[in-house]
Amino acid sequence: MDADEVREAFLGFWRQRGHAPVARAPLVLWGDPSTLFTGSGMQGLLPYLLGAEHPAGHRLVNSQPCLRAQDIDDVGDSRHTTFFEMLGNWSLGDYFKAEQLPAVWEFFTGTVGLDPARIYVSCFGGDPGHGIPRDDESARIWRELFTAAGLDAAEVDLSTEQRAAEIGSGGARIAFYGEKNWWSRGDSIDATPVGDPGGPDSEVFYLYPDVPHDPAFGARCHPNCDCGRYLEIGNSVFLEYLRTPDGFAPLPRRNVDFGGGLERIAAAAIDSPDVYRISLLRPIVDRLAELSGTGYEQRRYGLRVVADHLRGAAFLVADGVRPANKEQGYVLRRLIRRAVRVAHSIGLTEDFLAEVVPTVTELYRDSYPEVAANAGTTVAVLAGEEQRFRRTLARGLRQLESYRLLTGDDLFTLYDSAGFPVELSTEEARARGIELSPDWRAEFDARMAEQRARSQAARRH
Repeated sequence: MDADEVREAFLGFWRQRGHAPVARAPLVLWGDPSTLFTGSGMQGLLPYLLGAEHPAGHRLVNSQPCLRAQDIDDVGDSRHTTFFEMLGNWSLGDYFKAEQLPAVWEFFTGTVGLDPARIYVSCFGGDPGHGIPRDDESARIWRELFTAAGLDAAEVDLSTEQRAAEIGSGGARIAFYGEKNWWSRGDSIDATPVGDPGGPDSEVFYLYPDVPHDPAFGARCHPNCDCGRYLEIGNSVFLEYLRTPDGFAPLPRRNVDFGGGLERIAAAAIDSPDVYRISLLRPIVDRLAELSGTGYEQRRYGLRVVADHLRGAAFLVADGVRPANKEQGYVLRRLIRRAVRVAHSIGLTEDFLAEVVPTVTELYRDSYPEVAANAGTTVAVLAGEEQRFRRTLARGLRQLESYRLLTGDDLFTLYDSAGFPVELSTEEARARGIELSPDWRAEFDARMAEQRARSQAARRH
């Protein structure tokens, strides 16, 4: 299965089970100031998860383009992207764990054809302090599914990711974690806002046995380890609790919220631990490699970063974002400029975006026709930003070459005189082995604050 086939198979799988397809939300929820971008499939459905009636009914399915700018520094390995599609199905007060988990198993092992022996899962280990029990029901369902497939269903209680990295999972099929397997809009169980739903979740991982564990991520491996040996491909959230001023109470209407990354599922479908080899990313990588005269194995990091950033930028432009110095426009500008800077390091030293953007937009002609329909605008916006930034890049790189140690004052000078963004200065410094002073961030922020104060004073006069 290629990525488009996985998407269509997922939508069809749940439509056959009475789920109504819902249109994707834009990457920017323009009326929602609480977030810059749509970062999950459920984000646009939050009112219905909180109890409102959805016009399409109680069973929903869609594929939602998402962007998580907070992952930008992780892009370059085999599995992280800033832009991705989230496949989602929802039950709004209808079915629950007993129906959801077997269906997820059927989709992954039957429809997609993944090897059951390489599937591992995690469940919520409970929180006695809040009176929330361990999710033994989900574990029991998984145990029955594994046993029916002739697989051992050993369990291990790992509690925290830190403890898991110390002791490892020992190959157990079902792993219990604490807050890692709890979902709410807060950062922790304690931070769940009063009046909000929350609940345990159960993640599904696919094992790549030929990928060795990287001890940089801990002494021992476990399903939630970020070394790449296990890849999360789906997560069923069971919203069954309501935060009250006194703690947690049962939620009157229990919901299911499933999210699965299309790129990761598509990678598992072709038995690749590298998401950049799937049909929605490999053509972009190949076009970049062709233009740069390099090969993927030699320049994997750079080709991955540029491919990811261009894909995300193309969707942002199609959804109405334009380069700017704040909010969504700043993230778009950063994606474009970071792509250009990294492209420069792999030999693309001349303007290239106009040559590659059509490859990106053509990939989505059938699934998201609005992206292809805006191809001309996207080329113009991205190519124009590239041309402006290349002049900045040339000045900044010339100045950067004179440093062996960069302080916050130096970084401010590069920003103020050469227009070189601090993120790009620090990335380029690390790439060139230029040392950064320990207090560079505080020094830079202080100089920026001084500049803002001068500007405000000048406006008053």
